[in-house]
Amino acid sequence: MSYTINFSKQMSGILHPNPNMLKSTKEKMERQSERDSKVAFFEAQKENLKNMKTETVEDIAKKLEMFHTYEDEIAAAKQEYNSSQMFHIMDEAEEEAGYLLLFGELPDAKRLGDFKALLAQGRTLPTNFTRDVIMKAPTHDMMNSLSRSVLTLASYDSNADDISLPNVLRQCLMLISVFPMLAVYSYHAYNHYECGGSMYIHYPSDSLSTASNFLRMLRPDMQYTPLEASVLDLALVLHMEHGGGNNSSFTTHVVTSSGTDTYSAISAALGSLKGPKHGGANYKVVQMFEDMKKNVSDTTDEQAVADYLVKLLRREAFDQKGLIYGMGHAVYSISDPRAQVFKSFVGQLAHEKGRDADFALYTMVEEVAPRVIAQERHIYKGVSANVDFYSGFVYSMLGLPPELYTPVFAMARIVGWSAHRLEELINTDKIIRPAYRCVQPAEPYISLKER
Repeated sequence: MSYTINFSKQMSGILHPNPNMLKSTKEKMERQSERDSKVAFFEAQKENLKNMKTETVEDIAKKLEMFHTYEDEIAAAKQEYNSSQMFHIMDEAEEEAGYLLLFGELPDAKRLGDFKALLAQGRTLPTNFTRDVIMKAPTHDMMNSLSRSVLTLASYDSNADDISLPNVLRQCLMLISVFPMLAVYSYHAYNHYECGGSMYIHYPSDSLSTASNFLRMLRPDMQYTPLEASVLDLALVLHMEHGGGNNSSFTTHVVTSSGTDTYSAISAALGSLKGPKHGGANYKVVQMFEDMKKNVSDTTDEQAVADYLVKLLRREAFDQKGLIYGMGHAVYSISDPRAQVFKSFVGQLAHEKGRDADFALYTMVEEVAPRVIAQERHIYKGVSANVDFYSGFVYSMLGLPPELYTPVFAMARIVGWSAHRLEELINTDKIIRPAYRCVQPAEPYISLKER
């Protein structure tokens, strides 16, 4: 049995982009200058630390904390510049950002049209796949359902193990196209067979974007507003890629380096993203705010909200983990540029949905939480809201069931995983094998009789 879509005609127009398409512009030069200024500033701050007196253990700890803060800010400035190309095109849709990631440059109108047609052609599943695979053994765990579907698709691909670049690109484009279908159909199967809800399968439209098709397939009446589609589209762009160091993208690199097939590599990435420390944080934010509204009588009272946040950090509220979910990031400390871009659109959607009060609460927590964290944890490094802080709120306003929050993340990040897989195949032919050193003291072997 073979399931191989012929992408050759459309691919011929996009595999050889014009090398002069992305020329240096005044705007690009200004962004470079801004990046260089930030880097120079924090490098100077690092140098100033050499003159800082360290007479006590606390002084040493503070110095180390500040050093790492400056290191993070330098990395963030570079990351923000690298991301600016993508942020600049957010109004142009997820497909344009996807092209940029996969091919390294922005498309012209013709190439973008060819790319959209390519994705539309790929929005189809093998005959009876929905019935025979997705509807069988439905589960509340949509990420496991996605992994199972991805691995099963390998059985329909006559060239599943071919890791040549054209074939891997074909496979990646196919997976990018069908991920929304796999996620939505898996949810409908679970909602029907496990929860007693109505069962309906809507086919995607060739004329719609990924975000619009997702809402069309999810909702019984297939209706959505332009703002809803635009905000979801923005969410997909913001979650599409975040460097090779994030857990699932690094997983993609490691597994790809072994020489395995695309389906196995993407399934491994899904397993990584499923973890609550990676892809599940946005729902934790939503649950935290629900608990806050239950336990704070007046959520417009800044002091009352601050007191609740203190209880979170002291493990006296919510899940008693000592965390304010959605705050803080391994790279960003002054601000997460993704969250800043997201925020203005979130406010518009909140107004459309009649949830201005909720948006005001989120804004208040975003402002108050850094002060509370600094006071309670004595952290000198800045703390800011990350992209997860607002994404769960957006998904709740869009009426997305919580089971689909992380799959939506996967729908976006599959593009980044694909780019990282291609990069790994192009740049190196060695397996990634981190070195581990045993720190346990050596002990003599004792024979079985003497134990």
